[in-house]
Amino acid sequence: MNQQTNIKHLSLYHYNSCPFCLMTKMEIKRSGLDIENRDIQKNRHYEKELIRQGGKRQVPCLRIESLDGKIQWLYESGDINQWIKQYSQA
Repeated sequence: MNQQTNIKHLSLYHYNSCPFCLMTKMEIKRSGLDIENRDIQKNRHYEKELIRQGGKRQVPCLRIESLDGKIQWLYESGDINQWIKQYSQA
């Protein structure tokens, strides 16, 4: 099973004034991937979820949910952008 068929859902935790989030959102747009945006400043539920499940209040953060129910929290814009490039080319 390749990486794309193993992924159930992707969510990006961000906020609009974050320059690193902007770079990540630009990479997502280039890739053409359908990734849910979760603004932690506009929706406090997303902020609490990021802290509780991801472990820290740092954006951008990509939540990667696999079909088997495993969830990975990927921080750092450079790491997220690299993951997006690899995933979109798989």
